[in-house]
Amino acid sequence: MAAAEQIKTLIKSFGEGDESRFYATAMQIAASEARKGHVALAEELKKLIDKSKSSKAVVKRLPVNAAQKELNDLLELVSPDTRLKDMVLSKDIQETLAKVIHEQRHLDKLLSHNLQPRRKLLLVGPPGSGKTMTAHALAGELGLPLFVIRLDGLISRYLGESIAKLRLIFDAMMDFRAVYLFDEFDSIGSTRTQTQDVGEIKRVLNSFLLQIEKDKSNSLIIAATNLPESLDAALFRRFDDIIHYTNPSEAQIKQIFCARLAEIGVLEAMDLDQLSKKSMGLSYAEMHKICEDIWKDYLLYGENHVTEEKIIQFIMARKRIY
Repeated sequence: MAAAEQIKTLIKSFGEGDESRFYATAMQIAASEARKGHVALAEELKKLIDKSKSSKAVVKRLPVNAAQKELNDLLELVSPDTRLKDMVLSKDIQETLAKVIHEQRHLDKLLSHNLQPRRKLLLVGPPGSGKTMTAHALAGELGLPLFVIRLDGLISRYLGESIAKLRLIFDAMMDFRAVYLFDEFDSIGSTRTQTQDVGEIKRVLNSFLLQIEKDKSNSLIIAATNLPESLDAALFRRFDDIIHYTNPSEAQIKQIFCARLAEIGVLEAMDLDQLSKKSMGLSYAEMHKICEDIWKDYLLYGENHVTEEKIIQFIMARKRIY
């Protein structure tokens, strides 16, 4: 096993975000194991190190300085557990996201020719249509951490403080490649002509326009909103792609049923076209909740309890809620 000092160095370097020392120590441990005759273990360690380097799986932590606590209050680190295959999306959205991922995976090649990959995305659409899940899926596909910006911590009543906080976030984007999600973006992106807006929010919007325009990081910036009509017109040209989400079509609802409930094995006896038609108007999020309700009934009460009538009850219950 690795010496105690090497283990301590490994942990310390990870905690401080010292990537070069982390890998160097890890290689020392692998070499030490090889000298002891543990060849298989040494080879496995080397493969893990190489894989980690190629995927940048070791996530740097924020620098230890006076701004760290404030930045931690602004960013919520989320572990993405979603992939695009888990989502039911329109062909246009699938193609757009596939292009973003492809360009990000060939980041170095594009940058070497002074070309910027797609990385600034504005997602618009009704609640539950898949905008937030898309941010999770992109982070998952690219092996990047996902930071959700806490907008409640961003806006301050003190003059200029919000702008300083926003600058701190964009500085983090430069230092740490990740996916940064501004959810409910309309809370800071509302048009500057709305007289009821407080001055600080207008200043934050002006600062955001400036920061995103000059941003040259390798991070992905995603803004999501349910109210695109309220956004300032100057925002739209700052994004590489504006992706429009809608509630699922009848065919997509049927696809959700088939994908989420295939393992139950009761769908063959049901009229999926009828169930899909009754579900029209519900969002992706609501459809996933219906499928979860079906799964829970199946697990707790058995297959015989999962009937077409029961599924219709779940559908109508969701329609009454929303």
